[in-house]
Amino acid sequence: MDILLVASTFHSLSRRLYAELSDQGHRVDVALAAHGADAVRAAVRERRPELIVAPMPAPALPEDVWREHTCLLVRPGPPGDRGPSPLDWAIDEGASEWGVTVLQAEAAPDAGDIWADAAFPVPQAAKSDVFRNELSDAAAAAVLLAVRRFAEGSFKPRPQSDPGIRVVWRDSFRPEQRRIDWDNDDTRTVLRKLRGGDSQPGVLDELCGREVYLHGGHPEDRLRGEPGELLATRSGALCRATRDGAVWIPELRSRRSSGDPAPFRRPAASVLSGFPAPPDSGPGMPGSQDRPYWLPEIAVPLELPPGRTTWADIRYRQRGAVGFLSFSFPGGAMSTTHCRRLLAAYRYALTRPTSVLVLGGARDLFANGSHLHVIEASGDPAGESWSNLLAMNDLVEAVLRTTDRVVVAAVGGNAAAGGVMLALAADEVWCRTGAVLDPHYGNLGVYGSEFWTYSLPRRVGAETAERLTSEALPVSAATAERMGLVDRLVPVLPGEFTAEVERLAAEVAADPDLARRITAKTTARHADELQRPLAEYRRTELARMRAAFFDPESPYHALRSAFVRGLPGEGAPSPAAAVVTA
Repeated sequence: MDILLVASTFHSLSRRLYAELSDQGHRVDVALAAHGADAVRAAVRERRPELIVAPMPAPALPEDVWREHTCLLVRPGPPGDRGPSPLDWAIDEGASEWGVTVLQAEAAPDAGDIWADAAFPVPQAAKSDVFRNELSDAAAAAVLLAVRRFAEGSFKPRPQSDPGIRVVWRDSFRPEQRRIDWDNDDTRTVLRKLRGGDSQPGVLDELCGREVYLHGGHPEDRLRGEPGELLATRSGALCRATRDGAVWIPELRSRRSSGDPAPFRRPAASVLSGFPAPPDSGPGMPGSQDRPYWLPEIAVPLELPPGRTTWADIRYRQRGAVGFLSFSFPGGAMSTTHCRRLLAAYRYALTRPTSVLVLGGARDLFANGSHLHVIEASGDPAGESWSNLLAMNDLVEAVLRTTDRVVVAAVGGNAAAGGVMLALAADEVWCRTGAVLDPHYGNLGVYGSEFWTYSLPRRVGAETAERLTSEALPVSAATAERMGLVDRLVPVLPGEFTAEVERLAAEVAADPDLARRITAKTTARHADELQRPLAEYRRTELARMRAAFFDPESPYHALRSAFVRGLPGEGAPSPAAAVVTA
């Protein structure tokens, strides 16, 4: 069946639905509605779809479109729930279960007949995490069911006037409802507000006399201070005291009207470093452009002692013969600093007496490659792009050159570009069934690096590697497994992924054939090196990337800026795949 996806951007849910509907044999095109209703109408006229699916959040469909075509809206709320902020209300009210409803578009908002729905548990996690994982799983299941029902032609959608449906209207969730009262809100309340506003627009607050948006929040177990007091930095995050504890805030964003030339999400400490110091801050410790000088940097061991529950974005733990190096960076973006710290942690993990090393394994995003926000905010974007890429390459190369143990990449959520190549550097890739992979660099108009010209063809063959990188389209976990991009699918809920990976890794470590596997791996790496050294792959890729970075006319610069600043066309699918980009 010919299906048109209409969305504001090609966001995580749109990519998930594109990949899964394509897996079912449907021809799926995408219309991005950033340019308004006429662009959507043009896409409909050109493609003549049998069905239109609009994953939320999306702009309202033109009336003539939904009157002339069956249009299914994918709404992140249970049947009968109406209003513009369903997931915000669910998180704010502490709902333990929520839902997704696929309903037919009509004049009254959210009032159309119901084609399918699915429920999902709501974990204590950030809104964007829930959206990409539990909600995405439920949405995919509901949409596939609705499309099958539509194709069969005999299903009659359920009207919301059905007495079994309780209709509840909720007004728009206003940003001021999420303002933090640092003097009176306890840590639990602060974390709920931060997690609920971690994506857009964030939680509006004031730091050092300036208004900023806070993004993300994690509990701290020991540091304490006066409510609202800034206490420390760690790995780019800020620690701020609450009434009864403290929280870590990984990212900040200045208001667009603030005059900040980089009013987009960045590591919190780097944003604060550009603010004037508080009057009572004193001389403090030496700072940098990445950290305010008046706050101490308080690190924690890579292996947290028993009983510690503080936040860290990189952690190592060991269970018998298996080492687990987990990491979680906001948005999956890895800056130069992130890459260097993760490489140092990886080298530490290699000193431990293990036969299996698991890289990743946390829920949500695995990695998405270079940190475009940090690059865009840099005084020298070309130079920072280059430094970031070199650091990514160093990390990937270290994984490729590991020959004394089996390395497993445990991909619990979406991955893209250099993040996919980091996973492919491992001996085995285990992927949660709900993850979506984007093994290409097409949306930035660059050739790519991180040894993709070595890792990708050796897994899927030269022809498929060429198709994946030229089409620049998302791949479902199931398709990735069929083509050899992924070795094992892990069919569990997002919150169960870490435990299941631990169980599977223990099985690998106990395999009596493991020593032979490690020996064979060493032999194969030596043979590959003789045929074509990794240094040559690196040199060839970097030459093309350097040309793109340091050419001011390269499309990379405009595409990067558009992506970071959320300008129209951000994240558009590749025209090479005959996809309509409206």
